[in-house]
Amino acid sequence: MAEISAAMVMKLRKMTGQGMMDCKSALQQASGDISEAMDILRKKGLATLAKRAERETFQGLVVCKSSEDGRTAAMATLCCETDFVAKNNDFVATAERLADFALVCPADQGADNILETVVDSRKFSDILTETVSRIGEKIQVGDYTKYKLDGPGLIRTYIHFNEKVGAMVEIETSDEAMAQADVLEQAACDIAMHITAIKPLALDKDQIDSETIEREKAIFAEQVKDKPPNIIDKIIQGKMNKFFAENCLLAQPFVKDDSKSVAQVLAEAAKQAGGEAKIKRFVRFEVG
Repeated sequence: MAEISAAMVMKLRKMTGQGMMDCKSALQQASGDISEAMDILRKKGLATLAKRAERETFQGLVVCKSSEDGRTAAMATLCCETDFVAKNNDFVATAERLADFALVCPADQGADNILETVVDSRKFSDILTETVSRIGEKIQVGDYTKYKLDGPGLIRTYIHFNEKVGAMVEIETSDEAMAQADVLEQAACDIAMHITAIKPLALDKDQIDSETIEREKAIFAEQVKDKPPNIIDKIIQGKMNKFFAENCLLAQPFVKDDSKSVAQVLAEAAKQAGGEAKIKRFVRFEVG
């Protein structure tokens, strides 16, 4: 049997909200596999699983920056070992520089590409090395994504007040004038805030990978295996519909008015602006 450390138990407890003994037992059954242990807890009905198993992160800050014309925007994370360092003025200044480099990075994603980006004859990797030498703690670029409009539309970002979680959303519009409408601007900002708060997995169910869907179906099937055979499929489909509604951005109840879906909020704003709009893509980063 695999050795189950206290750290592994604490990690699973944090991810599922379940008791220490239940988490330890699940880990023992799963031979130490965190993902499998989560499934075991869910099948037993013990865990109210978050929308996905969040990957382990460092402390740090989320930063973003937009071009003057608003047609390009970038978001990135600068990560460190402790929250104390994340509040250090030197670290904060380096994070602000990271936003500058992210906006002009030739590639649209990939932390390594930012390290090689040059601004004012300096690579970001050199700035990072200097910061590490002054602070004495491991610091690295975590996530990075840049969006560029290729037609009418707008890109908006939102970073929570603690600067540890943020989102970026790109919205396509039927014409450029519509993209400048105040009502659509507000809707885009609100949707970025919604993404930050509610953590959608994908834009719609077609963008959720098949492996995730089959995994959810298997878990739901295990949960209802004792039900009458003639209604099991209907129950599983109902649970899947709920899963899609909770995890797909367009179907999610809007965080500021849960009587409407995100799709309805955008459609209403677009109608008021005199055209049509759709969300093309989004990204959400979190540290800590």
